[in-house]
Amino acid sequence: MFSRFLFKRNQMAFVSPLHKLSKAEKWRMAGAMYAGKIGGLLLVLAAMHYLPTLLGTAAHAQSTDSLMKSLAETKKQLADTTTTLQNTANTIWTLVAAFLVFGMQPGFVLLEAGFARSRETVNILMECIFDTCLCGILFWAFGYAFMFSHGNGFIGNHWYFLSGADSDGALASGTYLTTGVPIIAHWIFQYAFADTCSTITSGAMIGRTGFRGDILYSIGVTGFIYPIIGHWAWGPDGFLALMGTAGNFLPSLGQGFRDFAGSTVVHSIGGMVSLAGAIVLGPRLGRVFKRDGGGPMPPHNITIAAVGGFILWFGWYGFNPGSTLSAVDMQGIGRVATNTTLAACAGGMSAMLMGLWTGDTKGKFDTGLTTNGFLAGLVAITCPCYWVDPAGAIGLGFIAGIVVVLGIYLLEYLRIDDPIGAVPVHGFAGMWGTWSLGLFASGKYGITGPTGADNSAPVKGLFYGGDASILKAQLIGNLTICIATLVVSLIMMKLIKMLPHPWSLRVEPEGEKMGLDIFEHGTEAYPAQ
Repeated sequence: MFSRFLFKRNQMAFVSPLHKLSKAEKWRMAGAMYAGKIGGLLLVLAAMHYLPTLLGTAAHAQSTDSLMKSLAETKKQLADTTTTLQNTANTIWTLVAAFLVFGMQPGFVLLEAGFARSRETVNILMECIFDTCLCGILFWAFGYAFMFSHGNGFIGNHWYFLSGADSDGALASGTYLTTGVPIIAHWIFQYAFADTCSTITSGAMIGRTGFRGDILYSIGVTGFIYPIIGHWAWGPDGFLALMGTAGNFLPSLGQGFRDFAGSTVVHSIGGMVSLAGAIVLGPRLGRVFKRDGGGPMPPHNITIAAVGGFILWFGWYGFNPGSTLSAVDMQGIGRVATNTTLAACAGGMSAMLMGLWTGDTKGKFDTGLTTNGFLAGLVAITCPCYWVDPAGAIGLGFIAGIVVVLGIYLLEYLRIDDPIGAVPVHGFAGMWGTWSLGLFASGKYGITGPTGADNSAPVKGLFYGGDASILKAQLIGNLTICIATLVVSLIMMKLIKMLPHPWSLRVEPEGEKMGLDIFEHGTEAYPAQ
């Protein structure tokens, strides 16, 4: 009984005061408690979202900047690596092409020796060897400087002995202009071209030129004529290269002179010097021309002449495709090589047909004319090889084969003795090839470069819907160079011929009758066994 009383008393003591509140007061209290909980929850969520940002703003910004900087550095390193790889590939390609062009020298030796008489074979070998050695020294000393360095519209005036080429303010990278190819590698490539021009020169002068006279005119050609006149078209500020642009030669023309691999700069210059030498020297003793009841002297070994022609053809795959200076321009290299091949094929075919249907070889398939025909096709395509399509290459090469045969007939008529056909092959076919760009340029291709082709401004000739401006520029540039070369060379050859023996241009009559091999070199190519 007493325990029940205590339990009831305690139960009454622990009764909450809420039972004294009214129903409305209870609802208000419950609402306040609910609102407080919701508000607290929102404050926690807000703190979770904003507090880390407020406390870490500087670190977060620093992290973002560091990431962007790292990405920029990686991008630059990737670009630098790509450029290095491209320049390396371009340099390797340029050097390989240079070696191919230099390999043309055995071809010239065999071609000239085969078409000449046996008694001047050693003289031809020695001339070509000496010209190659002399050209290297002179082109290193000042020829390359005259031709490819900055100066004015007529001559370059930097980099003598290749000095300063790697530290020039505008060329601190040591590469030639924008090509990415080191200047020293560019020199090797262009030396091979200069040596080619020098070797061409001797072609029409075989059999009656004294060796000391050859030394003198070779100095003039390699050291001065070729690099100075070549600068006009290939120098960075040559007046023909910049022709048609504002403030330069003939700005209203709107076109510069183009010569991709040297139909004019190498071959026409060499051909014109050779023509001047043949004119000043006169014909070989005993040479009777067709007008006088005679004809050309027969070659002593057509076999080695034809083999020499094929070696030259092979070397042309360095001459023309290598002039891109870019291994990255894959389409350009392939197109140039294909055009070079097709022009040579067409030139050989047309010259063979000309010999079959005309002249003293009528009715015969003449090996000499056919060889000079494919060489004429190679010379002609050398200028336009980058800008024409294969059909155009065949067309202009076919015409080149006709040009070389007509050129041989013309020299025979004019009583100019050219034992090898150097003037028609290199001079006349080089002129035709240069002019043909204004006719056969396909309108598809622009310029090559270290990172590939830029066809945004394609070159278009008359036969493909273009205007006459390109043809005009080609005629002006080619004729300017040919006339200047011929005039200067005639003066040089005449002056050398006026010198007393043994330094005169023409060897003594007894030496020519004896044969240059014995008279000048004391040996024979084919001694009696």
